Amino acid sequence: MSSATRNRSELVPNWTPRQRPARAPLTGHWCTLEPLDPDLHAAQLHTAFAQDASGSGWTYLPYGPFADADSYADWMRVNALGIDPQFFAVMEIGSGRAIGIVAFLRIEPAHGTIEIGHIHWSPILQRTPAATEAIFLLLDLVFALGYRRCEWKCDAANMPSRGAAARFGFRFEGEFLQHMIVKGHNRDTTWFAILDREWPALRAAYESWLRVENFDERGRQRGRLAEAVSAASSRES
Repeated sequence: MSSATRNRSELVPNWTPRQRPARAPLTGHWCTLEPLDPDLHAAQLHTAFAQDASGSGWTYLPYGPFADADSYADWMRVNALGIDPQFFAVMEIGSGRAIGIVAFLRIEPAHGTIEIGHIHWSPILQRTPAATEAIFLLLDLVFALGYRRCEWKCDAANMPSRGAAARFGFRFEGEFLQHMIVKGHNRDTTWFAILDREWPALRAAYESWLRVENFDERGRQRGRLAEAVSAASSRES
């Protein structure tokens, strides 16, 4: 019997549906995730995203850019306050301003699967420990709730997102060709995932990398997350 056949028929004993993630803050050392609130966060996010003069951060999102903060807030009230997707604002420690956005989506408590998406980092957040910690906080909640699988999907042409998925420890699973039409363009969708059995080793890698001691006085990393994740993945496999 092939491995694929065994996996399809594998029993999951005593399985019960998982809880949905609570709409509550997640607090780390480098950032805090707050449930998205248009009145609190739209203007701050619009200002932060405006620092991306090229607007390239909106390229692969199915919405935006928005002409002004009020338009962005109106979009949030219609599209971003439900239980799925479940949006968070990434808050900068110290200033308390919103500098990025991320969401849980395709939440399937009955099957124990969930996706992280709608990721939009402002230039203030990009390539910082806070950006990595935001993903860590979400992953840690997912697997603490007993989910079996966390997914990451992106446009196959979105090379920064594909690179980020690999850096964060998501395994490439394949592509869905002609999956969507986004802003008038074809989207082939690339799939990645982390499984529950992989998370303990990856969690240790994240925690080691996020230590304050891993950064010099200018905030530059001493050790690379990709190396720690690669070592953790090798041990798990």
